[in-house]
Amino acid sequence: MRHSAKPNLLPFAAALLLFVAGCDRDNVKVYKVDSTNAVVTVPPPASPGGMPATMPDGLPAPDNSGLPKLKYTLPDGWKEKALTQLRVASFEISENGKTNDVSVIPLGGMAGGDLANVNRWRGQVGLPPLADEDLQKLAEKITVAGQPADLFDVTGTPPGSGEAERIIGVISHRDDTAWFFKMTGDAALVEKQKTAFVAFLKSVEFQNPAGATPAAVDLNQLPPSHPAIPGLTAQTETTATDKPIWNVPADWKEGELAQFLVAKYVIQGAGDATASVNVSQLNGDGGGLLPNLNRWRTQLGQPPITDDDAAKLPTIDAGGVQATLAEFTGTDARAGKPARLVGVVLPRNGQTWFYKLMGDPDLVAQQKDALIKFVQSAKYPAGQ
Repeated sequence: MRHSAKPNLLPFAAALLLFVAGCDRDNVKVYKVDSTNAVVTVPPPASPGGMPATMPDGLPAPDNSGLPKLKYTLPDGWKEKALTQLRVASFEISENGKTNDVSVIPLGGMAGGDLANVNRWRGQVGLPPLADEDLQKLAEKITVAGQPADLFDVTGTPPGSGEAERIIGVISHRDDTAWFFKMTGDAALVEKQKTAFVAFLKSVEFQNPAGATPAAVDLNQLPPSHPAIPGLTAQTETTATDKPIWNVPADWKEGELAQFLVAKYVIQGAGDATASVNVSQLNGDGGGLLPNLNRWRTQLGQPPITDDDAAKLPTIDAGGVQATLAEFTGTDARAGKPARLVGVVLPRNGQTWFYKLMGDPDLVAQQKDALIKFVQSAKYPAGQ
C-alpha cells in the first residue's frame, strides 16, 4: 500500500527531542486510509502528558506547506495512528497483546546531534551513554530514500519496568534536516518486525511541492513565563527583506528553496556537470562546528573527523570574522557520483551561517574562489 503524507514539521525544534525524552508514547487513535496516494491530514490527539501534541502556549503553529511530502509502502499489519505536530507519520503494530510504536520526525539542523539522540534512546532502555568515538562503531549503514543513513539498535530494560524493550532508530540527514525513523516496543516483536521496518525505510520517497517556500517559527513569540527548552534558541524566519545582500556571480542561477534554506543557487558547467550553493542560518552554534562538518562528510560517504582535525582547517576573513573553510571529496550519496564539497561555517552575532558548494568535483574546484568572494561580499541586516 502506498501512502503520501504532508509533514507538519516544527522547524524550530532542533533540541526539542531532548526536551521531550518520553515523547514517543502518543495516544492511539486509528484512522482508515484508502490505498491511493492522497495527502492525509489528521488532527493531533490530546496530549498524554509526556509529549506536547500541540505547540507550547503562545506559539502559533506554522504553515509548513513548503515541506516535502513523504511517500512509503505500508507493511502488512501496520496501522496508521493520529499525528502530533512533531510526527509526520505514525504507526502501531500489535500482536498477542504486545505493541510496537513507529514514528517519523523531521527536525531542522543537527537536531541536538546524533550522539545526544542515540544516548537518549539508550537511556530510555536503561543503557549507559556512548562516548563520541563509539557512535559510528555501532551504526549499521542502511539506505533511506536512496541516501545512506545510520541505524542504531538498542535493547534493555527501561527504569521501573521488568520487561525488555528494544529501539531501532534511524537517522537520515537530508537538506539540513535530520529525519528520525524509530520503532520501539516489546523486544521480541521489534525483532520480528525489523525486516518490515527496513523495507519500509527503503520504500520512503520525498517529494517537494512545486513552487513552495519554507516556513519558519519565531520562538520570541513565547510568553516570558514559558519555561526554557534546553539547548533550544530562537530562530526567526528570514524573508526577502531581511536576508543578506550578496554579490552573486553571473553564472549562478537562483534555485528553488527547500526548508531551512535562506538562499540557493545552481551552477551549470560543461556538459552535464552541475553544482549548487546552499545558504542556511541557525541561532547559536547551530549544533556545533564538528557535527555539521561530519554531516557534510556523511553526504559524501566519508567517515567523521575529530575535533583536532576540525581545528586544523583553514579560515577566511568574512567581514572581520574568522570563518572555517572546509573542503571534502567523495561520492554524492544521492546521485552516486563523485563529488566535491566546499563549505564555510561563519559564526556571527549569536548566529551561525552555513555556506555549502557541492557538486561535480572539477566544477566545484573552479567555483571555490567564487564561493569565498560570495561569502565575503555579504552585507547582513542590522542585528545579524
